[in-house]
Amino acid sequence: MAVLIVLFGSWLIFRGIGALGVPALATWQDSARYALATMFAFTGVAHFTKLRHDLARMVPRLFPCPMAMVYIAGVLELLGAAGLLLPTFQAVTGLCLIALLVAMFPANMRAAFNHMQLGGRAATPLWLRAPMQLLFIGLLLWSTRP
Repeated sequence: MAVLIVLFGSWLIFRGIGALGVPALATWQDSARYALATMFAFTGVAHFTKLRHDLARMVPRLFPCPMAMVYIAGVLELLGAAGLLLPTFQAVTGLCLIALLVAMFPANMRAAFNHMQLGGRAATPLWLRAPMQLLFIGLLLWSTRP
């Protein structure tokens, strides 16, 4: 749930700043892109905290080095957050982040099916996680289209 709070909270803050006259946040699309960047920075950093061990347990057993996958995903999320803020790269970054979300979804499924704990809390159930993924994908498509 923290991810949704970060996303929607920052979106409203950025849109409010845009309403005060900041051109980079002048539209709902622009402020959504900045909110997504904030969200991906938030989730990317989590891959380098104590939570990384819980995230490694989520990685499907098909992958031989789960911790490496966690670090790679964290770096990609941080790079994606930066790319969303660069006009030249925002469209391709949006598509890359969508691919990353799709690639990471099996880990979320594994966590939900196996009732894993993340930071001492139950992993997001699949009935909620799947619509969240679709929301993130939809916002990425909408906010990064050329």
